[in-house]
Amino acid sequence: MFGAALRGNSCYLIPDIASTDPDTIFANNEISLRDIEIYGFDYDYTLAFYSKHLHTLIFNIARDILITQHRYPEGLREYEYIADFAVRGLHYDVQKALLMKIDAFHYIQLGTVYRGLNPVPDQEVIAMYEGSHVPLDIMSDFYGKSSQGHTMKQFMDIFSLPEMTLLSCVNDFFMRHNIDYEPVHLYKDVKEAIRDVHVKGIMYRAVEADIDKYICYGEESHAVLKKLSEHGKKMFLITNSPFDFVNRGMSYIVGKDWRDLFDIVIVQADKPSFFNDRRKPFRQVTDKGALLWDRIHKLEKGNIYKQVTYLHHFPALTGWRGSKVLYFGDHIYSDLADLTLKHGWRTGAIIPELRKEIKIMNTEQYVHMTTWLQALTGLIEQMQVHPDPVSQAVVHEWIKEREAMKPQTKDIFNAQFGSLFRTYHNPTYFSRRLARFADIYMASISCLLDYDFKHTFFPRRSPLQHESTFWPQHRAFFFGDRCTLSGSEIQHWLKVRFVADQT
Repeated sequence: MFGAALRGNSCYLIPDIASTDPDTIFANNEISLRDIEIYGFDYDYTLAFYSKHLHTLIFNIARDILITQHRYPEGLREYEYIADFAVRGLHYDVQKALLMKIDAFHYIQLGTVYRGLNPVPDQEVIAMYEGSHVPLDIMSDFYGKSSQGHTMKQFMDIFSLPEMTLLSCVNDFFMRHNIDYEPVHLYKDVKEAIRDVHVKGIMYRAVEADIDKYICYGEESHAVLKKLSEHGKKMFLITNSPFDFVNRGMSYIVGKDWRDLFDIVIVQADKPSFFNDRRKPFRQVTDKGALLWDRIHKLEKGNIYKQVTYLHHFPALTGWRGSKVLYFGDHIYSDLADLTLKHGWRTGAIIPELRKEIKIMNTEQYVHMTTWLQALTGLIEQMQVHPDPVSQAVVHEWIKEREAMKPQTKDIFNAQFGSLFRTYHNPTYFSRRLARFADIYMASISCLLDYDFKHTFFPRRSPLQHESTFWPQHRAFFFGDRCTLSGSEIQHWLKVRFVADQT
């Protein structure tokens, strides 16, 4: 069950931890596929996965829009997309032009605050925010937006990675050239440039023109849809993307008959408003993209619909309500939040970053590092109650070592911002929202191929802080292959070794 290692003059357990399969489906809330009759999907980054070239494309087009349409300096062309700079889920302080990671308790993770492409010293961050806590009234709103006095914007979808990088690059240019600028205007201009890449169809036309370059893993999505169809499951697609773009992509992934797999297809849905706005009725779309004016009395398989709202029309026309529906999407807010909170659908989050993070977590380096960090934390917790000078000196050294190790647990995932899911020890703000709005989460929908449709997903029963961990109070410590000391004895041994080191 355990191996052992020595670190300096201390020893610690190395638990024999089985590697985690990156294709596992993880549960936040118990859900049985026996109960699911209808499967719904977003399109982008759910059915269609994109290569790294897409983010470079979005960055370059938006950068050029800033120069040609917003009269930003030509010198910005020297900046290229930095693929490993940002991670999803970061917050951006619009007024201070700072990009940062915030944990589930609204605390800034010091060491992850960036102005432009450079880190901001911790003491400067603490001075600006009068600590490291971000008050609720300036945090992003429910959907992660900066509005109505909220000065923070949270970037939650995968398409936001080029936007964060472009914001940082433009900030960097202005600072390096000592150009005075208004951060709020910069944020709005970059936001508008990124929006134009999508809304004006620039990105869509580029992807359609070279689809082999941009769409990947299509055969896996096709296999999932085929498996669901063979088991008699109803399926629907709700996406914010336009029909021509979806049709081109789905024809590439599945074939020209892809619409035969879906009972309902809704494009340009305008999520999250789709799930809340009472005003817009359904409209049918022709294969050429033209809108029809006919009143819709029922949703027919093979037709395409847009400009619709869930609240009154969708359940009435489909009969699909509540927990027999499971919807998959990559955006925690736009795709999943309202479905969970207001409509009772079951939800599945697609988190492509999981694969990379799990592979890192499976490495010997990560296991050793986190095991020793946990051991140090436990030893500090037990030893801090001893007031004698020797004990306190030992605790002081351990605290220093623990603090020195924290950046390593960040850098192993991303040198600037660390893991998508954790700060040094707390869950991130992203993780908190994921746990609240997604019943299950996975790296891609292809993970469904490893499970049958009778499977029940159970969340781990993680003990609350006041609950027993069901572990012995005094754990054994090991040297080589021989157990020699209990938890209380190791404290005495370490104190003796510390005194010997000092003399």
